[in-house]
Amino acid sequence: MPNENVVLKVEDVHKNYGNNEVLKGVSFEVNRGEIKIICGPSGSGKSTLLRCLNRLTRPDKGHVWLEGEEVTNPTTDINKVRQKIGFVFQEFNLFNHLTALRNIGIGLEVVKGMKKDETRKIALRELRRVGLEEHAHKYPAELSGGQKQRVAIARALAMNPVIMFYDEPTSALDPQLIGEVLDVMKKLAKEKLTSLVVTHEMGFAQSVADEIMFIADGKILERGPPREIFWNPKHEMAKLFFKRIAELYRREGQ
Repeated sequence: MPNENVVLKVEDVHKNYGNNEVLKGVSFEVNRGEIKIICGPSGSGKSTLLRCLNRLTRPDKGHVWLEGEEVTNPTTDINKVRQKIGFVFQEFNLFNHLTALRNIGIGLEVVKGMKKDETRKIALRELRRVGLEEHAHKYPAELSGGQKQRVAIARALAMNPVIMFYDEPTSALDPQLIGEVLDVMKKLAKEKLTSLVVTHEMGFAQSVADEIMFIADGKILERGPPREIFWNPKHEMAKLFFKRIAELYRREGQ
């Protein structure tokens, strides 16, 4: 009998690119309403893992279930599964020829077959949720990077996903724009929107995470609540990583 509280179950996921073994057996679960943070050094397989979870990249081995349905089963309708996953990428991936409102509504029309009036209401609601209702009729070229990423978050939310994936959503932003995106993500975390977040923003991670998973060398080397992981890591690679992060924060604070 599947546990209905488990939204996402990942079991022994492996991924190779030629001789490069990127993921070496990753397993974890995300429960409903849980905010789980993935962190680790560059090249450790974090983005590849997210892409394997909704089969944008096909894992070489292992299994993934979303609400009890096996995502990795070749017979699964992957397009239906992806409707349940909100994916926010590093780059905003907005349509430059569409307004913010239409960027959000177009997916609802194409994927869910909704009427334009209905999609407009949903798009406005989600723009309001991310604090951009007054920018509804602007095109991406008229928006800042932070505003574009908030539109991308609103677009993901409009599909009413059961889980949100964020792949380093602030990494393409200028430092002064990062805060507005993190504020929206904190608000959604308070709403208990089930989320899996790849990020280096450790202040954000400490404030919202139920659990932090430290990934390096293609494996989860350490996991636990934020305070334990940040202040008392056990693994040498985790100790070095968090020490460097702390030094960076100290330099930025000076």
